[in-house]
Amino acid sequence: MVETWPKGVFPARLIEKLHAEGAIIASRTFDTDQVQPASLDLRLGKTAFRVRSSFLPGPSHSVAERIEALKLHEIDLSKGAVLERGCVYLVPLEESLALPPEVSASANPKSSTGRLDVFTRVIGDRARGFDQLPAGYTGPLYLEISPRTFPVLVRAGSRLSQMRFRCGDSRLSVAEHQALHASDTLVIGGDVPVGEGIALSIDLRGQGRDGLIGFRSKRHTAVVDVDRKATLDVRDFWDPLYAHGQSELILDPDEFYILVSLEAVHVPPTHAAEMVPFDPLVGEFRVHYAGFFDPGFGHSAAGGTGSRAVLEVRSREVPFLLGHGQTIGRLIYEALAEQPDRLYGTDLGSNYQAQTLKLSKHFKAFDG
Repeated sequence: MVETWPKGVFPARLIEKLHAEGAIIASRTFDTDQVQPASLDLRLGKTAFRVRSSFLPGPSHSVAERIEALKLHEIDLSKGAVLERGCVYLVPLEESLALPPEVSASANPKSSTGRLDVFTRVIGDRARGFDQLPAGYTGPLYLEISPRTFPVLVRAGSRLSQMRFRCGDSRLSVAEHQALHASDTLVIGGDVPVGEGIALSIDLRGQGRDGLIGFRSKRHTAVVDVDRKATLDVRDFWDPLYAHGQSELILDPDEFYILVSLEAVHVPPTHAAEMVPFDPLVGEFRVHYAGFFDPGFGHSAAGGTGSRAVLEVRSREVPFLLGHGQTIGRLIYEALAEQPDRLYGTDLGSNYQAQTLKLSKHFKAFDG
């Protein structure tokens, strides 16, 4: 009997079922926390290839064939290695796919990866696009890694990206977004436009007595070990930014910023959401590397009341002026294929539930 998969984004139970039925193949047993409420963390393999440039293999080539033509050298990740900023690396992942004909997959950097300005994209054989694996894809997975700001120490098993699985197109229509917002209040605070997704605006008036609005990365810093939590001093890597009564910020195209939404975000247990990373309708900047919001993010029953969206921001070509309350991004919601058996929250050790302005998990708490 042919398996029939339900329409929608797969929660953890269905991801585990894909794995059990051989649609997700791993070189070793899954880590205990590898399956998230509606996504799967992907693990680096033992070898990284430094390549001359980013690429897509196209319909006539495998990724391995392109690596062979473009590689500069191989790096052993079994004991850890530093990936330098400004370079491009390809790493075969420990997971590969043999998807059912009706199931597709998409990928995004993990939140902690994006907040370090580490640009990652998943590539499959004969792919025509990044981070997208078509329904029925069978083959290996590779991760392109390009640190943009900090050199990073990674090792075999490090988890920099995550993957979602879905059957069909489960993105909500304009009317469905409006109905879900009316029933479940998807964002709290501000005058929120609801259309093709939920608009988010930027908080530039600041938090606390000092009016902290965000952080701008420093250059020529020490290495960040991606697998170590709360070990780094913030001021060694970041300059804090304060409002000073101006409520405006000019983005320099050569800089990387961590900012925060004015509104609190709510993802109901029946849905997942994704941030649109670059939207020319609101400005020439990229607002998010890590776009997945799992079911339960910001949900009060999961300990998430008041969870803001932390934004990794880069201006593209020119300096760009942001003002307080200006629209900076959109959240697109999707229906889950079934009720999830776990939610994003404290019970899973989630790092960013109930967050306001927060750097990645690698840094100690900032005392202002």
